[in-house]
Amino acid sequence: MRKYPVVLWVVLSAVLLAAFCASAQDTEKPAQASAPAEYKIPPEAIKQINPVKPAPESLARGKKSYNLDCAMCHGADGGGKGDLATDMKVPLLDYRDPKALKDKTDGELAYVIKNGKGEMPAEGDRAQGDRLWDLVNYVRSLAKKEPASKAKNQNP
Repeated sequence: MRKYPVVLWVVLSAVLLAAFCASAQDTEKPAQASAPAEYKIPPEAIKQINPVKPAPESLARGKKSYNLDCAMCHGADGGGKGDLATDMKVPLLDYRDPKALKDKTDGELAYVIKNGKGEMPAEGDRAQGDRLWDLVNYVRSLAKKEPASKAKNQNP
């Protein structure tokens, strides 16, 4: 007869434990989706001057880095339609459009490349010194220049 109180105690303990676990799950509130924090670039980064001239050597180095680290999202031509961005359904700027980066300083571009932004991972220590500025120069070079014939037809 002693066996029944032990079994009853074990069953009762299991039921209480299950009830406790279930109630604990019910009291958890789902994480509220908060608005993404505003992305701010420090003023000193915005004012940073690109020390590397966009010479052919810089552009060649920048293109090599871009093809390794950036083209998968931004596209080989800078159109913002790389395979990864398309798969993730992330809208990106079209760097071929001269207006896309018109209001951005080289310092801003360097900051975003180095530190990342949103879904874009940071290059961090991989983009140091001239390599960072070579990337900035190359991204800027992707903008298509306005055809000379179109520019001539416009009134000042």
